[in-house]
Amino acid sequence: MKGAERRMMILETLKTAGEPISGNSFAKQFGVSRQIIVQDIALLRAEGHDIVSTMNGYLLPELYKASRVFKVHHDNDGIEKELTMMVDLGGKVKDVFVSHKVYGLLRVDLNLNSRADVERYLESVSSGNSVPLLNLTSGFHYHTVLAENELILDAIQNKLEEYGFLAQLQDYEPVDFWKQSS
Repeated sequence: MKGAERRMMILETLKTAGEPISGNSFAKQFGVSRQIIVQDIALLRAEGHDIVSTMNGYLLPELYKASRVFKVHHDNDGIEKELTMMVDLGGKVKDVFVSHKVYGLLRVDLNLNSRADVERYLESVSSGNSVPLLNLTSGFHYHTVLAENELILDAIQNKLEEYGFLAQLQDYEPVDFWKQSS
């Protein structure tokens, strides 16, 4: 099989998958190394395809048509409750970021779609010497959340408010952090 044909098959598989597909899965499917798949993904991106890398594999973000940035506040004990609620309601937690007075905007891609993703994230955070970003700003942080529609984002916002996690933006904070941090 030629590279161009393999790349078209990768793209078609991603369009219909509905969940991330690992580079190892593609490598086994096509009988090539994972490095070849990484190169194929890079070439597809160079052609303009928006392929997202997650800790579970590759996916196309096309099913997420709405996004919203939420400013939240809680301690480390609230992380699991917050993230689990967001994915359970149909959101994808794209990132977490803080606005630090000294260091500016610090953002990390999360790409959490499911409870399993949240569990893996929590395990990785608890297994190292690092601390969650929210600890840099006394619990204040932001999440960009993607969803199929605005109704899902409204439900997430309502639940964040119900939990007491939703924090008010201050006058000095830019309203559209996503454009600022891209």
